[in-house]
Amino acid sequence: MRFKKRALRVLHVCSEIFPYLKTGGLADVTGALPPVLAKMGCDVRMLVPGFPDFTRHIQNRHLVAELPPCFGAHALRLFYGTLPQTGLSAYYIDAPGLYDRPGNPYIDIYGQSYSDNHRRFALLGWMAVRLVEGFDFFWRPQIMHGHDWHAGLAFAYLQAFQREKGEKQVGSVFTIHNMAYQGNFPGHVFGELDLPYDLFSPEGLEFYGQVSFLKAGLSYADKITTVSPTYAREIHGGEQSCGLGGVVQKRGRDIVGILNGIDTHVWSPSTDVALTATYNARSITGKKQCRLALQQEMGLRSQNAAPVFCVVSRFASQKGLNLILGVMNMLLEKGGQIVIVGNGEHHLEQAFSDYAQRYPQQVAVKIGYDELLAHRVIAGSDVIMVPSRYEPCGLTQFYGLRYGTLPLVHRVGGLADSVTNITQESLADRTATGFTFDHFDIPAIEDAVNRVFSLFVQPHEWRAVQRQGMKLQLSWKYSASEYKKLYDEIRV
Repeated sequence: MRFKKRALRVLHVCSEIFPYLKTGGLADVTGALPPVLAKMGCDVRMLVPGFPDFTRHIQNRHLVAELPPCFGAHALRLFYGTLPQTGLSAYYIDAPGLYDRPGNPYIDIYGQSYSDNHRRFALLGWMAVRLVEGFDFFWRPQIMHGHDWHAGLAFAYLQAFQREKGEKQVGSVFTIHNMAYQGNFPGHVFGELDLPYDLFSPEGLEFYGQVSFLKAGLSYADKITTVSPTYAREIHGGEQSCGLGGVVQKRGRDIVGILNGIDTHVWSPSTDVALTATYNARSITGKKQCRLALQQEMGLRSQNAAPVFCVVSRFASQKGLNLILGVMNMLLEKGGQIVIVGNGEHHLEQAFSDYAQRYPQQVAVKIGYDELLAHRVIAGSDVIMVPSRYEPCGLTQFYGLRYGTLPLVHRVGGLADSVTNITQESLADRTATGFTFDHFDIPAIEDAVNRVFSLFVQPHEWRAVQRQGMKLQLSWKYSASEYKKLYDEIRV
């Protein structure tokens, strides 16, 4: 008699999930990867803080546990339910005093980090290990997968729990989405975290006298992943290591780079309801209609003689937007147009807005983020610019490829892994997908922009590159299979 193999039980621990709560690319990953793993046969559940954006959407909820006050939460309960659309199961931590606040998950309405963030996200990690311990009598994970610093302390609590038990209780994976965001807090808060004092050491989570949630994950997870192979190499030292190169080198054999995918159902030019016209790699005519509609929507002059560039990004120095400012005059003098969507650092918002006021028929700026507008902007543009100083993976270049909008990128991290530079050789062998530049400076990006204009007047070659990018397999299927292999290596 043949018995059916039981599904691998995987708990994802995170602070954001698209489409319920999103401040960046982390939410896109946690919104898309777990459902694909579930389709591959994993028994996947999520653990999230009880932010209102989650709690109001979770269906069929029931109480799992009621706990005494801890980490500053006076009322503390763990609920279980279902996320709509994907049907995934999810736990959420009901602690209104910690999570039911104005602002985004990490900062208040004045843009300041909440002073008790160390407790708010320590509770997330602590609760993950309570599930490992067996708080839910009916389900206990075999793999605990934490995302970014918000889940980093889960691995310290797991270290303490497994040491107490004297044996491994669960396989653990920590994914670093961006090494620059480390969750560092003053050393004196360690006493509030309910951890053994010997873990506050250079071999543990101490980082130059601070408590580092990210370093906890680096130090104690069984396996560490980054969101692209190139970024996995870059964080071993230099600027990209953000001071943690020594720890990364020590854990080098346990670090794996797995390139992100995208949700190809959400990002599909053939079915996207946000677009004026749909299109695909075989018939790209609809993109011309999207281009004209975008020019009209954003108040730009209708023209098809020069490329329309776009930027959809947080306005942060990491994103290389200073390089775009440095090349704006040249781009406009050549007759190009540019649509910019995003918000962030005030001086960048102001600088782009000033250009829009001075050149209203060539420059359009939307301060803020609008998901449907982002779809229209990417579909209606010819080139999407991602000149990041560093980029662990990046997702907007994938969206550009998917929509026949050629990426122009700084060749770092996931940008290097996902965009093949247009050269005579890559055009000939049909591997070209975009424009890359190596040096993070104005002359390098100027050269890339010049190459855009040179190719744009060769419509046959331009369409060939568009089609090549649109045919790439960008879904999560391959990436999820790599995570599944990793889980199988460390499962308990």
